Amino acid sequence: MNVVDFFIKLLSFESVTPDDAGSLAFIETYLQGYEVHYANKEGVKNLFLTKKFAEGPHLCFAGHVDVVPAGEGWETNPFVPVVKEGNIYARGAQDMKSGVAAFVQAIKDTDNFEGRLSLLLTSDEEGDAKYGTAVMLEYLKQIDLLPEYCIVAEPTSEMVFGDAIKIGRRGSINGILTLKGKQGHAAYPEKAVNPIHQISQVLDKVAGVSLDNGDEDFAPSTIVITDIRSGMEVTNVSPGSLKMMFNVRNSTKTTQEKIRFHIDSCFKGLDYDLKLTQSAYPFVTGRDSFIVKKLFESILTVTGVKTKFSTAGGTSDARFIAAFGIDVVEFGVKNDTIHAPNERTSIKEVEELYEVFRHTIAHFGKDLF
Repeated sequence: MNVVDFFIKLLSFESVTPDDAGSLAFIETYLQGYEVHYANKEGVKNLFLTKKFAEGPHLCFAGHVDVVPAGEGWETNPFVPVVKEGNIYARGAQDMKSGVAAFVQAIKDTDNFEGRLSLLLTSDEEGDAKYGTAVMLEYLKQIDLLPEYCIVAEPTSEMVFGDAIKIGRRGSINGILTLKGKQGHAAYPEKAVNPIHQISQVLDKVAGVSLDNGDEDFAPSTIVITDIRSGMEVTNVSPGSLKMMFNVRNSTKTTQEKIRFHIDSCFKGLDYDLKLTQSAYPFVTGRDSFIVKKLFESILTVTGVKTKFSTAGGTSDARFIAAFGIDVVEFGVKNDTIHAPNERTSIKEVEELYEVFRHTIAHFGKDLF
């Protein structure tokens, strides 16, 4: 079985999060000769396969087999892969069964490695991600099998295959602000305290405002207002309260404390409550990291593309991996149809991704730099 055949087979599993639909057992059987570990919790399956070839570094490939629901608007059955004009259509084609297929087949075709080679797979990434990769990492820490380096095969390429890798990710801080007023009759505004009028005077100090200037790795941390609501949808009653929701994709320069200080300074003198929660913390793997250099060289060798280093986009399981002190980088196919109807990726990209991973594995223990 080659990488494309394996990819098509993997796409046929209807593994809507958090159900792996038997795909992990299929992969376990496919990679004979690897030590098998499961760390399952709350119906989520997490698989770790590992093999020590020699003394040397521990390289792990990581990803998820779960996909988002298919949704509406498909021209074909989303779980019956269709090959058309050099592309393969199916849910998960880009996000991220192409990446999983590429590294599983690359590992399958590896006879020698100068160290330990592993893969980590979960069925809980597209959902809450509470019982997925983080659970397996805790288990690996207990049995002293945490890798030193990790490649997460998320779809990172933008315009052409190979043009971007993720060397980090921004964090994500969510805010809910409740501004308290005094409900009243619209005809007697002097007897009411209208929170809509109040927020209109300070909104320009919050909406779209950057809390830092960013740096070489991160864009500025910007407050993005996602929802404002108030009132009873009538014209003769001024509201008694207002709710504003916002998100900050934060760099390492901005914390919850910095956000709270900014909000406090903007809303000084007003009656409000602020709740902040952090769903992800920012991290960055240094540009001079061994894994970053090796992957950069492999992409250049296979594609001729000098990839750029990025921290843009949403969150991924790389955030959990980085938290354990593991140098982690993300690389995969283009991401222009992820989560969309008629999700697809090209056969050429899948084959090239396989070749990049093969090159990385083959040269990982060798000093190219």
